Amino acid sequence: MRSLSYLLGSLSRYFPHSQSSSTPHLTFLLRSMATSTAAGPINPSNTRLGWIGTGVMGRSMCAHLINAGYSLTVFNRTLSKAQHLVDMGARLAQTPHDLAAQSDVVFSIVGYPSDVLQVLLDPVNGALSGLRPGGILVDMTTSEPSLAVEISTAASSKNCSSIDAPVSGGDRGAKNGTLAIFAGGDEAIVNRLNPIFTLMGKVNYMGPSGKGQFAKLANQITIASTMVGLVEGIIYAHKAGLNVASFLDAISTGAAGSKSLDLYGSRILKRDFDPGFFVNHFVKDLGICLKECQNMGLALPGLALAQQLYLSLKAHGEGNLGTQALILALERLNNATLGS
Repeated sequence: MRSLSYLLGSLSRYFPHSQSSSTPHLTFLLRSMATSTAAGPINPSNTRLGWIGTGVMGRSMCAHLINAGYSLTVFNRTLSKAQHLVDMGARLAQTPHDLAAQSDVVFSIVGYPSDVLQVLLDPVNGALSGLRPGGILVDMTTSEPSLAVEISTAASSKNCSSIDAPVSGGDRGAKNGTLAIFAGGDEAIVNRLNPIFTLMGKVNYMGPSGKGQFAKLANQITIASTMVGLVEGIIYAHKAGLNVASFLDAISTGAAGSKSLDLYGSRILKRDFDPGFFVNHFVKDLGICLKECQNMGLALPGLALAQQLYLSLKAHGEGNLGTQALILALERLNNATLGS
């Protein structure tokens, strides 16, 4: 490829009267072209990654990237949650802005839409304020579709790109690299990021900006009613005097089998309520689902019931337990306890 200065000089000869106004834009365009051509497919030698949010999910997802050889900079408001990754070789940034200034692609997976807004779009410390032209934001938080569109618009105004890519699979999916990833945005950008997504799970392209979030919300609606059915079946089996462990094993290969049963059946019987996904975050997700249902004029009674049951857990101070703690709400309703 001919040098950038040669190309700029050639273009200026063809457009002498617009050189002053066009050259900055031509420079950016040609540099982007040169970078794209030189970089080729994304790999650890040409792409620096940043990661915001190193909690239950993010910690394992980051570990896959480090183990694959990527240069990784991390940020977490609770610094101790990032220490394990620093010990693995990640660099620690003091703000999302500083992290983005050292990264080509910035991932985020935080708690709430307000957190996404702060870490990505804050005008002083947000990641977009530090990202250079051509950079990519990938938000993997379950958030509002309208916010995904807002982030995409803001990124485009800075000659950057944005992908909404929430995930499903819980802590085990994050640890095993088997997450389902729902991606919205420019399909070409999603395809370019596939070498990174593959380290974490399987990416599914769902459409333009916001569609990844819509897909994840539909996923949460499906899980919500499935979890209600699972714990109701467990309570019923218990009251009927069945060996609940044998019952769950029997239905696991039949029509009642589900990923929720695989992930949470044994945890429920062991009274293991450690979070693979927090009740508080599920309540948030289902609240967003109900808000979108209102916008669409949809009536989804199973979703509404599930949210009320999960809200009861939060009201009992159980918001930091895992979603499998739904059994506690059904036990209280029926004055029954499975025991350990």
